[in-house]
Amino acid sequence: MTKHRYSLGLAFAATLLSGAAMAEDLVIYQDWSSPAEVKALNVLKAAAAQKGINWIDITIPHDTGSNVTLLNLVTGGNPPNVFSENNPAVYMDLDKMGLGRTITGLFTDIGAVDHFPAVVKKVITIDGEIRKIPLGIQIDGMVYYSKDVAAKAGVDPEAWTSLDAMFADFDKVKAAGFIPLAIGAQQWQIGYLTHALVATLGGADYFTDIYGAAPKAEALDAPVLRDVFTWLRKFQEAADPGSVNRDWNMTTNTVISGQALMQIHGDWMKGEWRAAGKEAGKDFGCAQIPGAKAVVVSVDSWGLLGGQPEAKDKAELDFAATVVDPVVNADFAAAKGATPVRADAPTDKLDVCSHGVLDILKDPARQVQNPHSMVDPDWQASIWEVAFNFWSNPDMSVDEAIAAIKSNYETILK
Repeated sequence: MTKHRYSLGLAFAATLLSGAAMAEDLVIYQDWSSPAEVKALNVLKAAAAQKGINWIDITIPHDTGSNVTLLNLVTGGNPPNVFSENNPAVYMDLDKMGLGRTITGLFTDIGAVDHFPAVVKKVITIDGEIRKIPLGIQIDGMVYYSKDVAAKAGVDPEAWTSLDAMFADFDKVKAAGFIPLAIGAQQWQIGYLTHALVATLGGADYFTDIYGAAPKAEALDAPVLRDVFTWLRKFQEAADPGSVNRDWNMTTNTVISGQALMQIHGDWMKGEWRAAGKEAGKDFGCAQIPGAKAVVVSVDSWGLLGGQPEAKDKAELDFAATVVDPVVNADFAAAKGATPVRADAPTDKLDVCSHGVLDILKDPARQVQNPHSMVDPDWQASIWEVAFNFWSNPDMSVDEAIAAIKSNYETILK
């Protein structure tokens, strides 16, 4: 009897060793580093491990200023198997190198496509083929606020119907001893605030005229662009002295810790609140920018490297299927501060903020894609640079900012 148990133990150990030997390495190139982002990545890592995938990480946080790109890694001979990338031009470049990988067939076969909201399908499709793995849905310009600070200051952020109404309450907030608006003044954060304001003030059609695949020169003469920079200056003047070069998640912490009333940034702020043990609807509230004519929707998306050996390709597809599994995706979204990309995700994983996002997504006419998914990257980078220079130099006029954007348009897009 003892000998029999020993034999079974050896057999079981051999099976484990065999399974470990069969694990397939996948190099994952991504740009997340905040506590909530790392927690969300760990959800995916654990799910991938269950599928026999050995996750090898390359992390270059997006706000470090590093110029290492996916194409640098590919041309340098060290391409990742899975990569964080939204710009369609990069996928087209990979096609030219024979390294493109479509996943339309996979997502159709597993029934995922039927459960993706329209905005998700739009973002992950390039030239008629699904090329990206969607991870989470987030709105770029949202108000996340401390309910405790709001109560003490006697204001209700969800009652605001315009930016004017929001700013009109700032004196009350200051009088109560709080910072009204927490801002992280880094170039990319100011860039995100700028395109959120373009959507808020200009609506979907105007946003596309600026950030679409074919930006229109006449859009640069529209009064709404002057309004965008006028409001950007008001935001800059409302920022606290500690805002300079402050990371977005450190900025969120000023609200979580009760120093500031609110932050306007992306839905990923929710991940920081949750990581701090706070509950949506109880400790913090969330709402779209008051008076928004349109909202900018980000769909975090990763791609797969094509032209790989059969075993590696299978592991990549297994990874993609795992990421969009409704339970895995719901757990990921809860950690990240996102809304699941599948409409059939377990509803017990959704908080009031995610329900709010889903309500917003019911109206496609008010949704626009994050510029990273549409626009020429040099054109977007030039807008970021002008907006940040305008923010950093209080003496720079709205006219000067618009003139700089027009000059960039002539250089980049003509």
